[in-house]
Amino acid sequence: MKTYLVGGAVRDGLLGRAHGDRDFVVVGATPAQMLERGFKPVGRDFPVFLHPHTHEEYALARTERKSGRGYRGFVVDADAAVTLEEDLARRDFTINAIAQDENGALIDPFGGVRDIQARVLRHVSAAFVEDPVRVLRAARFMARLAPLGFSVVPETLLLMRAMVAEGEIDHLVPERVWQELSRALVEARPSAFLSTLRDCGALARVLPEVDALFGVPARVEFHPEVDTGIHQMMVSDMAARLAPGDGLVAFAALTHDLGKALTPAHVLPRHLGHEQAGLKPLATLCERLKVPSAHRELAVAVCREHLNVHRIDELRDATVHDLIARCDGFRKPEIIERMAVACEADKRGRLGLHDSAYPQADTLRALHRAACAVHAGTLVAQGVAGPEVGVRLRAARIAAIAAARPPR
Repeated sequence: MKTYLVGGAVRDGLLGRAHGDRDFVVVGATPAQMLERGFKPVGRDFPVFLHPHTHEEYALARTERKSGRGYRGFVVDADAAVTLEEDLARRDFTINAIAQDENGALIDPFGGVRDIQARVLRHVSAAFVEDPVRVLRAARFMARLAPLGFSVVPETLLLMRAMVAEGEIDHLVPERVWQELSRALVEARPSAFLSTLRDCGALARVLPEVDALFGVPARVEFHPEVDTGIHQMMVSDMAARLAPGDGLVAFAALTHDLGKALTPAHVLPRHLGHEQAGLKPLATLCERLKVPSAHRELAVAVCREHLNVHRIDELRDATVHDLIARCDGFRKPEIIERMAVACEADKRGRLGLHDSAYPQADTLRALHRAACAVHAGTLVAQGVAGPEVGVRLRAARIAAIAAARPPR
């Protein structure tokens, strides 16, 4: 029985990046032997165990054989005779197919170290095409590694295109698409995820509402980058910069302009009413991918209200109050904070505007704080009762918004 550190911990160590969980592969062992040593079984589809003390994952070396469509169509063999190289051969990319023994020596049968040095993402073998999730993983890894200078080698991109053309990508279940999308959006460069999927044709299959934005023009005086798809990618990258790791802001940034893809051709490059138009494709996307309710709630608010936030200085005090109420910002103040960030990402995610000021965000925060400082309990203590509480509360909050306005 031999144990090796594998996967992301080895890769990230070679890249000089901090890594999270450590994963191990065990060669020459049986499930019974693992149990005898106190390991706890957790694997559903193949033998994976938790170390009795560190609780790190230890998987038996295994091979996989394609048996059907999609990413679940595999027969797994975790026999004790499976070698380390056979286990590494089933992995997706060479940079993930490096192992490290207990003495720190690297086992690298597929040139992963070389590809890390060359800053390229390359498939391990032709078996790459058997798992459609690998298309999404390639794009997700680009969202993480593009800032380090990585690119997908042409041979791997060709395989990805073939997988899309043959319909393999269509067998992905919505939960797995969301899992990869949500992880990619919180990486340093989400635009690389979208551009990689677009380069292989997969964006139109997994995110057709976003793919439809490319080639749609916008008014150059507001959008120097012109192409709405390019704008969207810039907004996603700006959201990652302003709110690193915040998946809710990231998803709202991704979907804020979906309505622009529905603008009639004779109206272009104007997009009147695109905020309301975007709610239907957003609902379709959320329903298809089973997007969590918190992500959906913020995305709807940002899609519907982002132009109102941009012109908040022009809005009446009552209109600001009603905007906050529509977004449930009195019960859930974090929605307004995240909306402010997402709207700033929209405004600064434009050619030449990356470092521009966006005072509207602070204005929204200040007016929201002022309104939230007024509580119904105060009115009740003063003897106000029944429906009059709501009427008086709204009036008091509008007055608080008026008093908190910065000088115009």
